Amino acid sequence: MLQTSRRFLRLSPALLAAALLAACVDPAAGPTASTQPLPKSGENVYVATMDAGIAIPALPVEKIPEAYRRQVVAYETDQAPGTIIINPKTKLLYYVLGKNKAIRYGIAVGKSGFEWSGEAIVAEKKPWPRWIPPKEMIARKPELAKFDEVGQPGGPTNPLGARAIYLTSGGRDYGYRIHGTPEWQSIGRNASSGCIRMINQDVLDLYSRVKGGEKVIVLTASGEMPKGLHIPAPVAPKVAAKPKAEVVVPAGAVPALKVLPPPAITTGAPVVTPAVAPASPAPAATTTAPAAEPAATAPACKVALVNGVCPPGN
Repeated sequence: MLQTSRRFLRLSPALLAAALLAACVDPAAGPTASTQPLPKSGENVYVATMDAGIAIPALPVEKIPEAYRRQVVAYETDQAPGTIIINPKTKLLYYVLGKNKAIRYGIAVGKSGFEWSGEAIVAEKKPWPRWIPPKEMIARKPELAKFDEVGQPGGPTNPLGARAIYLTSGGRDYGYRIHGTPEWQSIGRNASSGCIRMINQDVLDLYSRVKGGEKVIVLTASGEMPKGLHIPAPVAPKVAAKPKAEVVVPAGAVPALKVLPPPAITTGAPVVTPAVAPASPAPAATTTAPAAEPAATAPACKVALVNGVCPPGN
């Protein structure tokens, strides 16, 4: 008994430290939710910062709609703490804290034809990831072919932004990511090829909370719980219309005439052709030309004419 008491006394400082640490944790945080500090009401979280030697510029917070700013909100759900729920309809991502609380972030989602829904898990996460465009995207945008092999290095202009969280469904990678973006103005819109875009400052925060293996639920386009996994069919690239071949007519050749079909004969009411008024006679001339003089006739002569004149006496 004494030995047990001494053992308890030796362990009690550690237990006391654990109790003190637990007192610093928000009670809303569930057993698997991150214990990172929560955003405070009214706090500007979009300030400039340096990350891995790369500058992340401050954003004009007044230009970010309040609904899309990072904040703790009441969120009723039966999902476990640490679950990520994405609502494409409202363009919002929720990181469940537990006890009907969540951190809410503004996002951009897939454009028309690129929407997907279903469940996934956090399979991997990378800081300042290298971006390799999928072959379908290169087919739509041939100018991206330069990144086909080596990809675009991480940096301030990289489409994946400061962080990327890689998702898989049923053990398969369909190419979907939750990632940052330098195009923060696209937040709140249908702007991507299916990935979930976040403001760089926000994806840094979410990245620090996920550990791997968390469940991700992507609701349907109407905001309903998904019934299975829906992956859209690949969008075929637009094919430019081929110019019409020019018909060259050899010199001296007579081009073929286009034969028009005869007019269609319709039945029903007879076609009345309007009467055509007869043409009016041409008006009389205002001046009259002088009449031609009658031709002179040669005098009758009984003998042969002499120099065209009948001899005297005949």
